[in-house]
Amino acid sequence: MKEHFQLKETIVTISSDEQSHIEAAKEAIRLHRAQLEHYILSDPYFKITLEPHTCALDAPDIVKRLVDAGNAMGIGPMSAVAGTVAALAVEAMVDAGASYAIVDNGGDVAIINDRPVIMGIYAGESPIKDLAFTIEPGDSITGVCTSAGTVGPSISFGMADAAIVFSDDVSLADSAATALGNAVETGRESVEEAFDVVKDVSGIKGAVVIQGEYMGMWGDVPEITRADVRYECITKA
Repeated sequence: MKEHFQLKETIVTISSDEQSHIEAAKEAIRLHRAQLEHYILSDPYFKITLEPHTCALDAPDIVKRLVDAGNAMGIGPMSAVAGTVAALAVEAMVDAGASYAIVDNGGDVAIINDRPVIMGIYAGESPIKDLAFTIEPGDSITGVCTSAGTVGPSISFGMADAAIVFSDDVSLADSAATALGNAVETGRESVEEAFDVVKDVSGIKGAVVIQGEYMGMWGDVPEITRADVRYECITKA
């Protein structure tokens, strides 16, 4: 089962075997978004800063995850918001009994899967097309998060068509994808050098960068296969 769900700026595609698991994800998104919005009322700078930040000791879980992920990469906490919302939604699905649960929050994906999943790679106008990752079954949630300077509305200071990071910490994967994307300029050398920003960060398993005709990989990356990547399946506004 697959459902498209939107709550304000959060636009997700939720996949699972049972409607009850999808409803659990939607309720988690409502809850954690509300907590984040309420916290930002007391700390408006939290929403706009592009630098590491702190939070109150009694801050909601979502806020603490955002701060930890952003600080790990030396950037602002909201760099991790899409991945963190996706992770919290999948955690709620698992608590509801799901062993197959995917939440795609605009290219930031949290997944737990009891069967192989083919996950397409979208890199905008890059000539590198129709490729996908084969995500093998696992018994824990993992993150596959993407940032780009040429695709989508998110803030990026780089020129990546796709900067993808894999981590079991979905919040970290999201912030790291942002930082990786920021580091990509143009050309083969830039793609190679960009991985320096993630290589020494604990918890990051692997990364992929696509920039124009160039594609680079670092670390433990799922098997890449040919696939018919359909634009209409991409989670977007």
